[in-house]
Amino acid sequence: MSVQRRGRRADAAHTPINQLPWNQPQLTLEPTRIVTDDQIEAIHRQSLKVLEVIGMDVLLPEARDILQKAGARVDGERVRIGCDIIEEALKTPPAEFTFHARNPLHDIRVGGKWIAFAPVGGPPNVSDLDRGRRPGTLEDAGNFVKLAQFFNTVHTAGGASADALDVHASVRHLHITRNKMVYSDKVPFIYATGRARLFDGLEIIRLARGISHEQLLREPSAYTVINTNSPLKLDSPMAMGIIEMAKLNQIVVVTPFTLLGAMAPVSLAGGMVEQNAEALAGLALSQLVRPGAPFVYGGFTSNVDMKSGAPAFGTPEYMKACIIGGQLARRYKLPYRTSSTNAANSVDAQAAYETVFSLWGAVMGGGNIIQHAAGWMEGGLVASYEKFALDVDLLQMVQEFLKPVVVDEAEMALDAMLEVGPGGHFFGAQHTLDRYLTAFYQPLISDWRNFPNWQAAGAPTAEKKANALWKQALAEYREPYLDPATLEEIDAFVDRRSKEGGEKTDF
Repeated sequence: MSVQRRGRRADAAHTPINQLPWNQPQLTLEPTRIVTDDQIEAIHRQSLKVLEVIGMDVLLPEARDILQKAGARVDGERVRIGCDIIEEALKTPPAEFTFHARNPLHDIRVGGKWIAFAPVGGPPNVSDLDRGRRPGTLEDAGNFVKLAQFFNTVHTAGGASADALDVHASVRHLHITRNKMVYSDKVPFIYATGRARLFDGLEIIRLARGISHEQLLREPSAYTVINTNSPLKLDSPMAMGIIEMAKLNQIVVVTPFTLLGAMAPVSLAGGMVEQNAEALAGLALSQLVRPGAPFVYGGFTSNVDMKSGAPAFGTPEYMKACIIGGQLARRYKLPYRTSSTNAANSVDAQAAYETVFSLWGAVMGGGNIIQHAAGWMEGGLVASYEKFALDVDLLQMVQEFLKPVVVDEAEMALDAMLEVGPGGHFFGAQHTLDRYLTAFYQPLISDWRNFPNWQAAGAPTAEKKANALWKQALAEYREPYLDPATLEEIDAFVDRRSKEGGEKTDF
C-alpha cells in the first residue's frame, strides 16, 4: 500500500501550515429545493420530448449504431431517443460507489450525501502576484497538482489545473498525467479528447496503482468529464469517451455547457430542460455500452452577459441552476457534479462573492463532485495561485460548517456556567481551558487582529497572505511515496508513447 510521507520541515521563519486533517465531508443538512416535485417532473417530461422529437446530433458512427440497436431513430447524424430507452438506462447506474486512489487512504465515495472538492481544471493561463497573467507551463500544471495534494480539503488530483502550453499537444497528456500520478496519490482525472489520450491516461493510472487490467475493470480509478456541444450535439471525441470509459467501468461525468441566452434558451426552465436532455442522452449511451457503469449527472448551466455575450458565473441564475440540477440528479438517483466558479479578472471582492455564491449553491444543491473549487478565475481562462489559497480557506470553512453539532451534557456546559456564575467571564473556566485550542475554526487567510496590530504587521491583505500561503505550501509539500520500480515503469511508458507520437494532432 502506498504510504504518504510527511512534508519536510517548513522554513524556520514560518510556522507550518495548520490545516484540517484529511476528511471527506457529507451534507449534514437537507439539500435545498427551489422547485416542486411536480415542476421537476415537468422538466423531466419535457426533456424526454426534446430527445424524442428534436433529438441529438451524434457525430460518432459507433455511438449512433449503439443507440439505433436500442431502438433510437437515426436520420443521418440526428438521433431521436425514445423515452423507453431513457427509462431503461435510469435503472442501472449505481447511486453511490467508491472511487479508488493510488493511496487507499485517499479513496473517496461518490454519491449519496458525500462531497468531494476538486481543484480548477483546464485553463490555458495561470496567474500570480509575482509574475502576473501568462500561458500555463508543465511546471505550473505540476505545481497545482502539488497544491491539490498538499491541502487536505481538496479531494482529487484534478485535471490539468493549468494547461502545459510549453509541451506539444500530441504528448502533453502523457507528461501531465505522469506528473499527476507522481506528485499526488489522490483520485485522478483523465482526458477523453482522443482515444490515444484516454488509453494512455488509463495505463499510467493502472501502472501507478500497481494493479492488473482485471482489477482496474472492477475498481473505478479514473474519471473524465464529457462536455456536450450545446445545444443538442455530441461530438466524436466526447461520444468515444463515454463508450470507452463505460466499457472499462470507469467514471463518466456528462456535463452540458448550457449558457442561458447563448447555447440554451434564455429562460432558466428552458435551459434546465436542455441540460437535462443532453445529460440523459449521455446516460443512455453509457448504460447501453455497459449497464451499471458509474455515471455522474453533471450540470453547468449559467447565463451570459446580454450586453457582451461573455459567460457569467456566480450569478443568481447559476445558483438556482445548481440547486435544480441537484433536484434532478436526486430524482434519478444519480451522483451529481457541479462547480464553484466566478467570472472575476482579479482576486478581488467580485472573485470572493461570486465564488461564495456559486459554492453555496453547489453544496446546498447536493453536489457530490464540486469541480473548480480551488483556483478558478476569469470564467475558467485562468488558474490563479492566490485564488487557490483563498479557496482552500473557504473550503475548510464549509467543511467545518458541515460538521454535526454535538449536543450532550458536556457540550451544554452547565458545569461551566455554575463555575462562572452571573456577570463573570469564561476565559479561565475549566470548560474553556479544556477546549480552547480546538474550539473554533482557525483561518488560513482571514486576519482577526485589531486595526493597530494589523497595521503594525504591515497591513497584509488577503491577496498578499494568499501569495505567502501557496508558496509555503509548495515549500512544505513532499511527494507521496511511489515505488521506484513503478516510477521507472511509468517513465518508460511515457518515453515509448512520446516516441510513437502520442495522440496524432498534426494532419
